[in-house]
Amino acid sequence: MKSSGERPDAVLIAGPTASGKTALAVKIAQELDGVVINADSMQVYANLSVVTARPSEEEMQGVPHLLFGHVDESEAYSVARWLEDAGAALESVRSQGKVPVFAGGTGLYFKALLEGLSPVPPVDGDVREELRRISRDTPDEIYSMLAKEDPEGLSRLKDNDLQRAVRALEVVMSSGRTLADWQMQGEVAPLVEPGRTERLLIEWPVEELRERIALRFERMVEAGALIEIERLLARSLDTALPAMRAIGVPQLASHLRGEADLREVIDKAVIASRQYAKRQRTWFRHQFDVTWTGIPGKNPEQMLTKLGLLDDF
Repeated sequence: MKSSGERPDAVLIAGPTASGKTALAVKIAQELDGVVINADSMQVYANLSVVTARPSEEEMQGVPHLLFGHVDESEAYSVARWLEDAGAALESVRSQGKVPVFAGGTGLYFKALLEGLSPVPPVDGDVREELRRISRDTPDEIYSMLAKEDPEGLSRLKDNDLQRAVRALEVVMSSGRTLADWQMQGEVAPLVEPGRTERLLIEWPVEELRERIALRFERMVEAGALIEIERLLARSLDTALPAMRAIGVPQLASHLRGEADLREVIDKAVIASRQYAKRQRTWFRHQFDVTWTGIPGKNPEQMLTKLGLLDDF
C-alpha cells in the first residue's frame, strides 16, 4: 500500500508493445485488490486474441479484466467509444471498492482518460502517415476514400481542397466518426483526477525491447495467429477498418493470399512492431501535461515497493 495508507484512485500502466504491461498490471491488481481495465485499442477486438497478445486466462491469474475482446472487428471502435466504455467500467470497479488498474499502449486512450476529450480527437499517427503518402502519390484517391468514409464532408469541400479532405479523412479513420459529428459535440470531462493516480511507464533498453518484440511475434505465429487471420479474411471486411490494420494482420494476410513467404511477412511485422514501439515511447514523453514514473521492465519490484504499490519483497 502507499506509505500514507491510502490506495491510489487509479493506477495507469503504459508502455511500448511487448514491454510486459499485462504481467505488471496483474501483479499490482493482486496487491491492491484491483481490476485490470484494457487501454489498448487492438485488444478490444473479439477475434484477435493471438495477434494482439490479449491476456490469456492463465496470464490473468484470476484477476478480473474488463474491456478485452468486447468489440466485433466489423466496428470502427473509436477513442470516444472507449472513453464511454471505460467510464462504465470505472463506475463498476469503484462500486465494488476495488482499484482500477488501466493497462495498455494506446496513448490516445490515456490522454482522454486524464485530460478528457476535445470535440475533435487527436489523429492516429499511422493513419496520418498513410494519408499523407496517398495525398502525395495519388491525390485523387483521397477524394474517393472521403466519398466512402464521409460523403457529407466531401460535399462541403470547396475547389477540391486536398488539405481539408485529408484532415476530414484523418478524423473519421482515427475515431470512426466524422469531423462534423465531432464538432457538434462538447467536451468530455476526464474520468480520473491525475493527482490521485499512479502513472507508471514501463521502460526497457532499446535492444532488449527489440528482441522481446521479435520473440513475441514468433510465438504468436506458433500459437495460431495465421488461423486467426484466415478466419478474419473469410469475413471480407473493409480493409480500412481499424482491426484490419492491426500490426500483423496485413502482413500475415499477404502470406495467406500467396503474395509472400512466411519468413518475409514475419520480418515485416516485427519491423512494423518495432517502429510502433518507437512512436509509443515518443508519445508518452511529449504528449502529456503530467509526468509518468519510469518503471524498469526487467526488475520493477523495487520501484513499485518505493511507490507503495507492493509490499516489501
